[in-house]
Amino acid sequence: MSTQTFAAVVATPRTGKFNKNHARRVRVAGLIPAVVYGAGIDAVAVTVDPKVVTKILHSESGHNTIFDLNVEGAPLAKAMIVDWQHEPIKGKLLHIDFKRIAMDKAMRVSVPVLLSGSPIGVKTAGGVLEQVLREVEIECLPGDIPDHIDIDVSGLELYGAIHISDLPHSGSIKFLGEENALVAHVTEVKEEAAADVLATPTTEPEVAKKGKGDAAAAAPAADAKKK
Repeated sequence: MSTQTFAAVVATPRTGKFNKNHARRVRVAGLIPAVVYGAGIDAVAVTVDPKVVTKILHSESGHNTIFDLNVEGAPLAKAMIVDWQHEPIKGKLLHIDFKRIAMDKAMRVSVPVLLSGSPIGVKTAGGVLEQVLREVEIECLPGDIPDHIDIDVSGLELYGAIHISDLPHSGSIKFLGEENALVAHVTEVKEEAAADVLATPTTEPEVAKKGKGDAAAAAPAADAKKK
Protein backbone atom coordinates (compact mmCIF):
# COMPACT_ATOMS: atom_id res chain seq x y z
CA MET A 1 0.00 0.00 0.00
CA SER A 2 1.20 3.51 -0.75
CA THR A 3 2.87 5.36 2.11
CA GLN A 4 1.81 8.71 0.62
CA THR A 5 -0.60 10.54 2.90
CA PHE A 6 -3.20 13.13 2.05
CA ALA A 7 -4.95 15.77 4.07
CA ALA A 8 -8.60 15.03 4.73
CA VAL A 9 -10.81 15.71 1.72
CA VAL A 10 -13.38 18.28 2.80
CA ALA A 11 -16.86 17.88 1.31
CA THR A 12 -19.72 20.33 1.71
CA PRO A 13 -23.32 19.00 1.48
CA ARG A 14 -25.34 20.28 -1.47
CA THR A 15 -28.91 21.51 -1.26
CA GLY A 16 -31.58 22.39 -3.78
CA LYS A 17 -32.42 20.79 -7.10
CA PHE A 18 -29.59 18.65 -8.48
CA ASN A 19 -29.96 19.43 -12.19
CA LYS A 20 -27.58 20.56 -14.93
CA ASN A 21 -27.90 24.22 -13.94
CA HIS A 22 -27.03 23.38 -10.34
CA ALA A 23 -23.96 21.38 -11.45
CA ARG A 24 -22.89 24.22 -13.72
CA ARG A 25 -23.08 26.74 -10.88
CA VAL A 26 -20.99 24.44 -8.69
CA ARG A 27 -18.27 24.20 -11.35
CA VAL A 28 -18.32 27.95 -12.01
CA ALA A 29 -17.58 28.38 -8.30
CA GLY A 30 -14.43 26.28 -8.76
CA LEU A 31 -15.80 23.09 -7.21
CA ILE A 32 -17.26 19.85 -8.58
CA PRO A 33 -20.41 17.94 -7.57
CA ALA A 34 -19.92 14.59 -5.87
CA VAL A 35 -21.83 11.84 -4.07
CA VAL A 36 -20.80 9.97 -0.91
CA TYR A 37 -22.31 6.56 -0.14
CA GLY A 38 -21.56 3.22 1.49
CA ALA A 39 -21.13 1.75 4.99
CA GLY A 40 -24.89 1.43 5.40
CA ILE A 41 -25.36 5.21 5.54
CA ASP A 42 -27.62 7.23 3.25
CA ALA A 43 -25.97 8.79 0.20
CA VAL A 44 -25.10 12.48 0.47
CA ALA A 45 -24.69 14.96 -2.37
CA VAL A 46 -21.65 17.17 -1.78
CA THR A 47 -19.17 19.51 -3.43
CA VAL A 48 -15.37 19.09 -3.34
CA ASP A 49 -12.23 20.80 -4.56
CA PRO A 50 -11.22 19.21 -7.92
CA LYS A 51 -7.52 19.94 -7.27
CA VAL A 52 -7.52 17.70 -4.19
CA VAL A 53 -9.26 14.88 -6.07
CA THR A 54 -6.92 15.20 -9.06
CA LYS A 55 -3.90 14.92 -6.76
CA ILE A 56 -5.28 11.65 -5.37
CA LEU A 57 -6.08 10.21 -8.80
CA HIS A 58 -2.56 11.04 -10.03
CA SER A 59 -0.85 9.51 -7.00
CA GLU A 60 0.90 6.14 -7.16
CA SER A 61 -2.09 4.28 -5.74
CA GLY A 62 -4.56 6.27 -7.86
CA HIS A 63 -8.24 5.56 -7.34
CA ASN A 64 -7.34 2.80 -4.83
CA THR A 65 -6.04 5.44 -2.43
CA ILE A 66 -7.75 5.42 0.97
CA PHE A 67 -8.12 8.83 2.59
CA ASP A 68 -10.08 10.64 5.29
CA LEU A 69 -13.30 12.20 4.04
CA ASN A 70 -14.65 15.07 6.10
CA VAL A 71 -18.30 15.72 5.24
CA GLU A 72 -19.52 18.75 7.16
CA GLY A 73 -21.93 17.68 9.86
CA ALA A 74 -20.88 14.00 9.75
CA PRO A 75 -18.14 11.96 11.47
CA LEU A 76 -14.77 11.64 9.71
CA ALA A 77 -14.78 8.52 7.50
CA LYS A 78 -12.30 6.54 5.44
CA ALA A 79 -13.18 6.65 1.75
CA MET A 80 -12.08 5.82 -1.79
CA ILE A 81 -12.86 7.21 -5.23
CA VAL A 82 -14.97 4.62 -7.04
CA ASP A 83 -16.13 6.55 -10.10
CA TRP A 84 -15.39 9.81 -11.84
CA GLN A 85 -16.29 11.64 -15.04
CA HIS A 86 -14.27 14.24 -16.87
CA GLU A 87 -14.80 16.63 -19.78
CA PRO A 88 -13.56 14.85 -22.95
CA ILE A 89 -11.77 17.80 -24.58
CA LYS A 90 -9.97 19.60 -21.74
CA GLY A 91 -10.02 16.70 -19.29
CA LYS A 92 -11.53 18.69 -16.41
CA LEU A 93 -13.22 16.66 -13.69
CA LEU A 94 -17.01 16.89 -13.80
CA HIS A 95 -18.27 14.53 -11.09
CA ILE A 96 -16.92 12.19 -8.41
CA ASP A 97 -18.36 9.23 -6.51
CA PHE A 98 -16.88 8.51 -3.07
CA LYS A 99 -17.45 5.29 -1.14
CA ARG A 100 -17.08 5.02 2.63
CA ILE A 101 -14.73 2.19 3.56
CA ALA A 102 -14.77 -0.10 6.59
CA MET A 103 -11.12 -0.86 7.29
CA ASP A 104 -11.95 -4.22 8.92
CA LYS A 105 -13.92 -5.61 5.95
CA ALA A 106 -12.37 -7.16 2.84
CA MET A 107 -13.15 -5.52 -0.49
CA ARG A 108 -12.60 -6.19 -4.16
CA VAL A 109 -10.42 -3.89 -6.23
CA SER A 110 -8.46 -4.01 -9.48
CA VAL A 111 -4.73 -3.25 -9.30
CA PRO A 112 -2.20 -2.71 -12.11
CA VAL A 113 0.34 -5.38 -13.07
CA LEU A 114 3.76 -3.89 -13.84
CA LEU A 115 6.34 -5.89 -15.81
CA SER A 116 10.05 -5.33 -15.30
CA GLY A 117 13.13 -6.64 -17.09
CA SER A 118 13.88 -7.63 -20.68
CA PRO A 119 12.96 -11.26 -21.47
CA ILE A 120 15.65 -13.62 -22.76
CA GLY A 121 13.29 -14.63 -25.53
CA VAL A 122 13.21 -11.06 -26.77
CA LYS A 123 16.97 -10.42 -26.55
CA THR A 124 18.21 -13.70 -27.99
CA ALA A 125 15.37 -15.22 -30.00
CA GLY A 126 13.72 -12.19 -31.61
CA GLY A 127 10.48 -12.68 -29.68
CA VAL A 128 7.95 -10.04 -28.65
CA LEU A 129 6.72 -9.48 -25.11
CA GLU A 130 2.93 -9.16 -24.97
CA GLN A 131 1.06 -8.16 -21.81
CA VAL A 132 -2.44 -9.62 -21.89
CA LEU A 133 -3.66 -8.51 -18.43
CA ARG A 134 -2.75 -5.02 -17.31
CA GLU A 135 -4.91 -5.23 -14.18
CA VAL A 136 -5.98 -8.09 -11.94
CA GLU A 137 -8.88 -8.21 -9.51
CA ILE A 138 -8.04 -9.01 -5.90
CA GLU A 139 -9.81 -9.21 -2.57
CA CYS A 140 -8.21 -8.01 0.66
CA LEU A 141 -8.56 -5.64 3.57
CA PRO A 142 -8.38 -1.96 2.57
CA GLY A 143 -5.08 -1.54 4.41
CA ASP A 144 -3.49 -4.34 2.36
CA ILE A 145 -4.32 -2.99 -1.11
CA PRO A 146 -1.03 -2.73 -3.07
CA ASP A 147 -0.31 0.19 -5.37
CA HIS A 148 0.57 -2.35 -8.08
CA ILE A 149 1.80 -5.91 -8.52
CA ASP A 150 5.35 -6.29 -9.87
CA ILE A 151 6.57 -9.27 -11.88
CA ASP A 152 10.07 -9.80 -13.31
CA VAL A 153 9.91 -11.19 -16.86
CA SER A 154 13.69 -11.34 -17.45
CA GLY A 155 13.73 -15.13 -17.41
CA LEU A 156 10.99 -15.58 -20.00
CA GLU A 157 12.22 -17.48 -23.05
CA LEU A 158 10.46 -17.64 -26.40
CA TYR A 159 6.93 -19.00 -25.79
CA GLY A 160 7.40 -18.51 -22.05
CA ALA A 161 4.38 -17.23 -20.15
CA ILE A 162 3.32 -15.64 -16.87
CA HIS A 163 -0.05 -16.63 -15.39
CA ILE A 164 -1.95 -15.33 -12.37
CA SER A 165 -0.58 -18.33 -10.48
CA ASP A 166 2.94 -16.91 -11.03
CA LEU A 167 2.14 -13.55 -9.43
CA PRO A 168 3.35 -12.94 -5.86
CA HIS A 169 0.79 -14.55 -3.55
CA SER A 170 0.41 -13.80 0.13
CA GLY A 171 -2.02 -14.63 2.89
CA SER A 172 -3.40 -11.08 2.87
CA ILE A 173 -4.38 -10.98 -0.82
CA LYS A 174 -6.73 -13.29 -2.72
CA PHE A 175 -6.64 -13.28 -6.53
CA LEU A 176 -10.14 -13.54 -7.97
CA GLY A 177 -9.21 -14.44 -11.56
CA GLU A 178 -8.54 -17.94 -12.81
CA GLU A 179 -5.08 -19.09 -11.69
CA ASN A 180 -4.24 -20.18 -15.26
CA ALA A 181 -5.28 -16.84 -16.77
CA LEU A 182 -2.52 -15.47 -19.01
CA VAL A 183 -0.88 -12.27 -17.80
CA ALA A 184 2.02 -11.95 -20.26
CA HIS A 185 4.01 -14.08 -22.67
CA VAL A 186 6.84 -13.95 -25.19
CA THR A 187 5.68 -14.86 -28.66
CA GLU A 188 7.22 -14.79 -32.10
CA VAL A 189 6.39 -12.19 -34.70
CA LYS A 190 3.77 -13.59 -37.02
CA GLU A 191 5.08 -13.84 -40.59
CA GLU A 192 1.73 -12.74 -41.95
CA ALA A 193 1.77 -9.61 -39.78
CA ALA A 194 5.30 -8.74 -40.84
CA ALA A 195 4.37 -9.26 -44.48
CA ASP A 196 1.35 -7.00 -44.11
CA VAL A 197 3.50 -4.23 -42.67
CA LEU A 198 6.01 -4.50 -45.52
CA ALA A 199 3.25 -4.63 -48.13
CA THR A 200 1.38 -1.60 -46.83
CA PRO A 201 1.88 1.22 -49.39
CA THR A 202 2.98 4.61 -48.18
CA THR A 203 0.59 7.34 -49.29
CA GLU A 204 0.49 11.07 -48.85
CA PRO A 205 -2.07 12.21 -46.26
CA GLU A 206 -5.29 13.41 -47.82
CA VAL A 207 -6.09 17.06 -47.22
CA ALA A 208 -9.47 17.42 -45.55
CA LYS A 209 -11.92 19.62 -47.42
CA LYS A 210 -14.23 22.10 -45.75
CA GLY A 211 -17.81 21.08 -45.17
CA LYS A 212 -18.80 17.62 -44.03
CA GLY A 213 -15.22 16.65 -43.29
CA ASP A 214 -14.83 19.56 -40.86
CA ALA A 215 -18.12 18.73 -39.16
CA ALA A 216 -17.10 15.12 -38.65
CA ALA A 217 -13.68 16.08 -37.36
CA ALA A 218 -15.27 18.44 -34.84
CA ALA A 219 -17.46 15.73 -33.28
CA PRO A 220 -16.60 15.44 -29.60
CA ALA A 221 -14.83 12.36 -28.34
CA ALA A 222 -16.73 9.92 -26.16
CA ASP A 223 -16.54 10.57 -22.45
CA ALA A 224 -13.93 8.37 -20.81
CA LYS A 225 -12.93 7.27 -17.29
CA LYS A 226 -9.49 6.27 -15.36
CA LYS A 227 -10.09 3.36 -12.97
